[in-house]
Amino acid sequence: MSSLIEYIPLILFFAVYKMVDIYWATGVLVAASAIQMAYAYFKEGKIGTRHWVFFAIALVLGTMTILFRDEHFIQWKATFVYAILALTLVISRCFFKKNLVQKALLGLLNSVAEKQTQASTDSNTDKNAGGNLDNNADSNTESITVPQKVWEQLNVFWVLLFSVIAALNIYVAYNFSLDFWVNFKVFGLMGITFAAIIFTIVRVYPYFPDEQS
Repeated sequence: MSSLIEYIPLILFFAVYKMVDIYWATGVLVAASAIQMAYAYFKEGKIGTRHWVFFAIALVLGTMTILFRDEHFIQWKATFVYAILALTLVISRCFFKKNLVQKALLGLLNSVAEKQTQASTDSNTDKNAGGNLDNNADSNTESITVPQKVWEQLNVFWVLLFSVIAALNIYVAYNFSLDFWVNFKVFGLMGITFAAIIFTIVRVYPYFPDEQS
């Protein structure tokens, strides 16, 4: 659900652009991003650094787009965002010895396991059985032993993907019509991202533990 909420500003941007123009769409994008951050704060009590950075980019470039009536400013947003993501992966791996792709995917798997465990526990009237389910969920997530070589390959894959998207976005912006760029931004980039996520899951799926119960 939270992943879908992250796409709301983009969806509103697309809808308003089609109904009005790029400048109204840009204003709605910035406003929706601000509301999105407020929602995250009231729900979780904090706002992640990543969200602050991305909102700052949207605010600065969005403001310049509206003030100077030049859509090229907002067109640079995706390029900056994806370039920052690529650099973050590189810096984290090279200087801090952290594989953020590995951390993110294992965190997602743990979150799914916790939700499944909670659902099973709520439907089970036996508290002891619920405790066993907790232990089983923990052991399932911890038993995912993906070779480190695979994690490194996936990290490189996402660095290259983000870099290509950053370059491709600005290439489309300056070589095609505004209408084409908006469609590419909403459907093209989203499609590429979803395809990359599916590829990542397929790549690590063979190392998932077999279900014992």
